[in-house]
Amino acid sequence: MSLDQLIKKCKKQDAKAQSQVYQLFAKKLFSLCLKYSRNYAEAEDNLQDAFVTIFNKIDQFQFKGSFEGWAKRITINTALQRYKTKGVFNIVNEDQLADEEEVELEGDDIPLDFLLEIIQNLPDKYRLVFNLYVLDDYSHKEISGLLEISTGTSKSNLSRARQILKQKVEDYKKGMNSQIL
Repeated sequence: MSLDQLIKKCKKQDAKAQSQVYQLFAKKLFSLCLKYSRNYAEAEDNLQDAFVTIFNKIDQFQFKGSFEGWAKRITINTALQRYKTKGVFNIVNEDQLADEEEVELEGDDIPLDFLLEIIQNLPDKYRLVFNLYVLDDYSHKEISGLLEISTGTSKSNLSRARQILKQKVEDYKKGMNSQIL
């Protein structure tokens, strides 16, 4: 059965079709949830909530663009909604922002697991902006709309996230070099 046929059946509340759609997209959407969650359990909750929303709003999918892209947007918005209600973002006046230089993270010889862990351990406001901007290619304007913050706050949070990550990578490298000596 094609994806379009499955979606049409989901629109008719067909539980078997919903199960098949879940099986098709759960892994991809769960990895997306992990990026926007503090831990595995929170990612599981976000995935569950995202699928509830996907199936509740599936009538809104008009077969324009990919279903996967539509589901990803819902999943990201579901995860972000937790943080909007908690007020984790500080508002920054754009006039107070200095032009901050781009911080380059040199990830050579850094294990991927370590990089993912330090990103996941960033404070919420920094992790969310970092993931949206760096990993999912959202613009600061789009991020400000999604998170209901100013573009200046988005830029500031991204800069701070990069500084924290750079410091953690440098600390890791220093630790590795001292083990070699």
